[in-house]
Amino acid sequence: MAKFMTPREAVELIKDGDTLATGGFLNNGFAESLAIALEERFVETGKPSDLTLVYAAGQGDGKDRGLNHLGHEKLLKRVIGGHWNLSPKIGALAVANKIEAYNLPQGTISQLYRDIAAHKVGTITHVGLKTFVDPRIDGGKINDVTKEEIVELINIAGQERLLYKAFPLNVCFLRGTYADEKGNITLEKEGVTLDTTSMAQAVKNSGGTVIVQVEKVVKAGTLDPKKVKIPHIYVDVVVAVPAAEHMPEADPDMLAVYNGDLHIPADSLPPLPLGDRKIIARRAAMELQPGSVVNLGIGVPEAVALVANEEGIGDYMTLTVEAGPVGGIPAGGLSFGLSVNGDCILDQAYQFDFYDGGGLDLAYLGLAECDEAGNINVSKLGPRVTGCGGFINITQNAKRLFFCGTFTAKGLKIATGDGTLKIVQEGSARKFLKKVGHVTFSGEYAQEVNQPVLYITERAVFELRKDGLHLIEIAPGIDLEKDILAHMDFTPKMDTPPKLMDARIFTDAPMGLKN
Repeated sequence: MAKFMTPREAVELIKDGDTLATGGFLNNGFAESLAIALEERFVETGKPSDLTLVYAAGQGDGKDRGLNHLGHEKLLKRVIGGHWNLSPKIGALAVANKIEAYNLPQGTISQLYRDIAAHKVGTITHVGLKTFVDPRIDGGKINDVTKEEIVELINIAGQERLLYKAFPLNVCFLRGTYADEKGNITLEKEGVTLDTTSMAQAVKNSGGTVIVQVEKVVKAGTLDPKKVKIPHIYVDVVVAVPAAEHMPEADPDMLAVYNGDLHIPADSLPPLPLGDRKIIARRAAMELQPGSVVNLGIGVPEAVALVANEEGIGDYMTLTVEAGPVGGIPAGGLSFGLSVNGDCILDQAYQFDFYDGGGLDLAYLGLAECDEAGNINVSKLGPRVTGCGGFINITQNAKRLFFCGTFTAKGLKIATGDGTLKIVQEGSARKFLKKVGHVTFSGEYAQEVNQPVLYITERAVFELRKDGLHLIEIAPGIDLEKDILAHMDFTPKMDTPPKLMDARIFTDAPMGLKN
């Protein structure tokens, strides 16, 4: 039988040197009250110390919430995470070499929980080959103080694979909706179920302590067993806190829509204003094909769904999100990971199984840095650790791949609306470099597996070919030399003069893509 405790009582169970796993996805599914209690205990007593923190998806608001509560020197000794950008306080410790720091693919960490639960040697996969996770490059280590190799290159059945080594988990923080008196946990008010079942199994089979935060305890036998995601045999401690103390969704009024209780008319979502984001999304949406299974990354790629909806071709594709939703329209901002009007919500690891096996027809991901070999870096930009998240799982396995982002960053201003594009103010940061500082996506790997890849910006479109990056399209009104080549650290290949991008992309009216 589970024990019922306050948040402070629960975190007193954590010992120095423990390995703590936390569940959540951005602003969703994170046990905020437990993290606050752990921070308060450490600040008051200096205990516990030297924890290893493990998590798959980024958890927090990029400021103070979520995993930022744990961003204290000596509280943490080591962090193994999938996405770092939402926890800058922990990222600062990594940059300062105050903690050992690893960045591994989000989906692989998610799958590793299941393998830890089953006492397997680890997770064996092709995901990460020839990226910074490959031990021939960095092995996922993201600072100088990190030395231990936790990813191993192996050869199995004549093929190169990576072994992500398993390790025991001592404690986990999970979030649910209701617990009954025995400790059975449901998640019906959560927009995603994530890795809750797998994490609880992994910690329980490691001899650890499973702690679950819920909003209410109900009488035993009153929960629908089909809704129970964590059975009481996995649960050690239940912490009930008022619903208002759960980490709220970025848009609480949408909670019933995200968890599937309500559907809203798709045409109630407002169209995007015409700007660089919409221009890129429009060009990207022109690649959609009826019946496509699609993933949209956070940021600019999110806009592809809004453009498709505005153009009446939302039914051309089934959108999926790595957190687990299938169907509907992915939410943006701090609600990313959730979907409006979804058809199904899978556990995160199952979504990544589908991705890793090539189930995605099309994937649209962000473009932070690109080099002449077609490599992309989104995981470590200068001293800032952003992390790869699900980027490596998705980009290495989609049948067709599109990187979407502005041509330059920091200060870019454009004028458009008449069928042409004008650069009013150039961005101060170049994105097209001779060589990227961190290989999150390997152009070499894409060529080996014959993966079609396009790089879409507001003023130019590039294609990855066997001999490197080719410039294939430029926007009407753009000067090739002044607006493109002058802002690249290399000269892309061009077999013929690049063709003009469709003028409808730059007109402030629907494009008529459905026709």
